[in-house]
Amino acid sequence: MKRRIFLFSALLAGISVILTSILVTLVGYNDFFEGIKQEVMAEAAYIHTGYKLAGEDYLEALDYRSGHRLTVISPDGTVLYDSAESPEWMDNHLDRPEVQGALSDGTGESTRYSDTIREQTYYCAVLLDDGSVLRMSSTTASILAYYDQLFWMVALIAVLVFLASSFIASFLTRRIVRPINSMDLEHPENNEAYDELVPLLKRIKEQRNQINNQIRELDRGRQEFAAITENMSEGFLVIDRNGTVLSNNRSAMDLLGVQTIPAMGNNILALNRSEVFRGVAQKALSGITNEQVVSLSGRQCQIFANPVMEDDTVQGVVLLLLDVTEKQEREALRREFTANVSHELKTPLTTISGCAEIMANGVAKSKDVPEFSEKIYREAQRLIALVNDLILLSGLEENTQPVKEPINLLLLSEDIAQRLASKADENSVVLSVSGESIVVYGIPSVLDEMVYNLLDNAIKYNRKDGSVSVGINRKDNIAVLTVTDSGFGIPKTEQQRVFERFYRVDKSHSKIIPGTGLGLSIVKHGALLHDAEIKIKSDGKSGTSVILYIPIAD
Repeated sequence: MKRRIFLFSALLAGISVILTSILVTLVGYNDFFEGIKQEVMAEAAYIHTGYKLAGEDYLEALDYRSGHRLTVISPDGTVLYDSAESPEWMDNHLDRPEVQGALSDGTGESTRYSDTIREQTYYCAVLLDDGSVLRMSSTTASILAYYDQLFWMVALIAVLVFLASSFIASFLTRRIVRPINSMDLEHPENNEAYDELVPLLKRIKEQRNQINNQIRELDRGRQEFAAITENMSEGFLVIDRNGTVLSNNRSAMDLLGVQTIPAMGNNILALNRSEVFRGVAQKALSGITNEQVVSLSGRQCQIFANPVMEDDTVQGVVLLLLDVTEKQEREALRREFTANVSHELKTPLTTISGCAEIMANGVAKSKDVPEFSEKIYREAQRLIALVNDLILLSGLEENTQPVKEPINLLLLSEDIAQRLASKADENSVVLSVSGESIVVYGIPSVLDEMVYNLLDNAIKYNRKDGSVSVGINRKDNIAVLTVTDSGFGIPKTEQQRVFERFYRVDKSHSKIIPGTGLGLSIVKHGALLHDAEIKIKSDGKSGTSVILYIPIAD
């Protein structure tokens, strides 16, 4: 803008100088030429008077220092006298306009221009009393010749004026532009600008307020959208028709295992290049809604891909990623649990059915009936124990919150040890309880079942003439209950699996040692109900310690 203003101002000044020079020269030349004409006419009148009085002798006596040319022409056009040339050599002048004018009207005048010598001649003719014509003429430079003489002076003046106007234009341009460049567009109303700019500044203020309101609305919407998507456990991705990521949340990046590269602006294939993932995205980009389970970073992820349509054209795709690892694991556990329950129920039911069938068909001898009855009773008790454990485990999984009571762990452990004393004697196991008297808040029936199962397992899976010890100690604000046996130990690879339902470490003893296989699973769920932690320590060869860390409520 500054350059345009400067050039316009300088050009305007230059054109003004040139036009002014032309006009002034033209007006001055016209005034000068009019003066010449008046001078010639006056001199012609003066000579006319002298010629009337003195005749041709007067003409010979004239001094032509004025530079004007005098000619006397007869009525037939013959030149009788000329102050510049010999009349004999001159053409007939009857056809001259000024001569014709003088012969017809008494006076005549004309102006003729010579292209060759670029001069202009003015003629003034007066009719004499004897019928001849007295003609005076004056030759001057033409307007073009006059301009030739003034050209360099005008050019010099034009250059000087152009330079001066350029400097002034530059100065004025800076003066004009400076307030515009220094405008505070953040606060248009505080500017001291030209009156002509006030409507523009008002408009800028209105537009700025409108833009700020729109930006605030967009930011609010973006923040709300980000707050919703960022707090989703599900992954969320939006891509355009070219596969470029337009929006995403942190859950999607976590599920895809992307931590280093930003998702926004990158192609979706840069996030994951697996064939299944690529196929889901490509299928959605072709306009087909689809879903698929994909293995991502060791997790099982279900992807829902929905195309975004506009006028029957795919504009983008929305992908929703759900972590279904736990769901699939639960499904696997449910199938395993069903199979295990079926297996555990099938053995006693088969025994009961077989014994009952033998007795019903009268095949069994009278002396064998008590033995079959005992088998039926024993297997029935096994089924009852299994059902009771399943009911207890189901109740623990419901995570109900019954009222907790203060429980002395030492007294509880001693009571359970007395109840299992006969069983310990049958297995030749020495059972002992020691430690501090520590009170925790818990559910009596659940804690009782937990400690009972730990001691029962320690007795059942022990060596002959082995030992089981229960220790109760305090560590900061935690009650530590440790059950240690001298049994066969648990391999480290299986120490986490012993809490699964129906899992047995020693498969060879699973048929010999009675039990439902749900004891440690009950202990695990009971620990969760009491915000407790359970750990197993064993070298896998001899001896096992199961440790319960139970918070002590103030």
